[in-house]
Amino acid sequence: MQDVRLNILFKKYFDKTANQQEREELFLLVSTVENRENIEHEMELHWVNFNAINNPFSVQDKSAMIENMLHFIGEEAVKPNKQVKTYKLFLKWVVAASIAIVVMFGSYFYYNNDKQSTDAVAYEQDIAPGKNVATLTLANGQKILVNNALSGNIAMQSGVKISKTPDGQIVYEIMDNGAKNSGYNTLSTSRGEQTQLRLPDGTLVFLNAASSLKYPVSFVEKGKRQVFLTGEGYFEVAKDRLHPFIVKTARQEVRVLGTHFNINAYEDEAATKTTLLEGSVLISNSNHSQKVLKPGEQSVLDAGLIQVAPADVEEVTDWKNGEFIFGGDDFRTVMRKIGRWYNIEVIYEPSAPVNLQLGGFSSRSRNISTVLKMIAKTGEVHFRIEGQKVFVSK
Repeated sequence: MQDVRLNILFKKYFDKTANQQEREELFLLVSTVENRENIEHEMELHWVNFNAINNPFSVQDKSAMIENMLHFIGEEAVKPNKQVKTYKLFLKWVVAASIAIVVMFGSYFYYNNDKQSTDAVAYEQDIAPGKNVATLTLANGQKILVNNALSGNIAMQSGVKISKTPDGQIVYEIMDNGAKNSGYNTLSTSRGEQTQLRLPDGTLVFLNAASSLKYPVSFVEKGKRQVFLTGEGYFEVAKDRLHPFIVKTARQEVRVLGTHFNINAYEDEAATKTTLLEGSVLISNSNHSQKVLKPGEQSVLDAGLIQVAPADVEEVTDWKNGEFIFGGDDFRTVMRKIGRWYNIEVIYEPSAPVNLQLGGFSSRSRNISTVLKMIAKTGEVHFRIEGQKVFVSK
């Protein structure tokens, strides 16, 4: 009966009709060694279904991917306090291995024992991942380093209390509405840092590396909640129909009443991207062009034009969930993401690939060597780490 149940759960998962309980049941069955033969059978079936459409892999490739995916699941499952994370990792490995997301220009990621691939990453020292750290600059100019060791009350200013919870969230509360609250506070992260902030209206903001959020001390100013973003931020805006929430970046303005969305507005990226997960947002630029997004859509602002298209919201919000997800991304875009999180300088040697696209995923909690080794398995690129510099070559 268990193999029948496994078959049903596999089908529902790949048809995207499985609910949360069914997905968790599937992942639990997959992590059980006794189910190995049934798992391989189900993987074979889904491989055959994909193969009928477009098969870029050989039979040997397929076998290696299945074998190593199962080994990878077992390896993760034995780690303490990793059960939920294992579910997420398995989900992406099944997609990568049996439906084939990772082939662009003849490149793909999978774990194997190929010594040549393992030796493709040369480094003198490894680099640890980023941390939950930020700098809070108060309206009076005072700077406060908000790190893992700091908790409790951080500051008081003009009737405003700023504190940090044990789980790392910065909480901003207005204690005296009658106080004169003028000026702006700025929460900023450097490369290799990220943080979370809860504004006094209940809005939750996740701030990615090399980003900043500027907001008025009084918060609600002239009948609206307005903040200024550089870099990347994810917003879960508290509903307030009387006070619209506005996020301004260098190129655009996003206006909402209550919704969940992500904005990528790094200066070193060609376009500003806004992705909606829930609710509705109005995007406008300096040319007064406007677009309304629906859930699952992304606006791309480039050269003064706003274009809207469907988005992979899981990939867009990977950083917030502690992951790197590359769904056919441009190699140098991928390296910019990695560079911000590990606070590295990427140096491209003359032989470094240009037209390379990558698919795959990795946890952001791992050292940089793990991520680079995965990319090096494509056989299209090599890395050398020297201090905080990563040299890229063919």
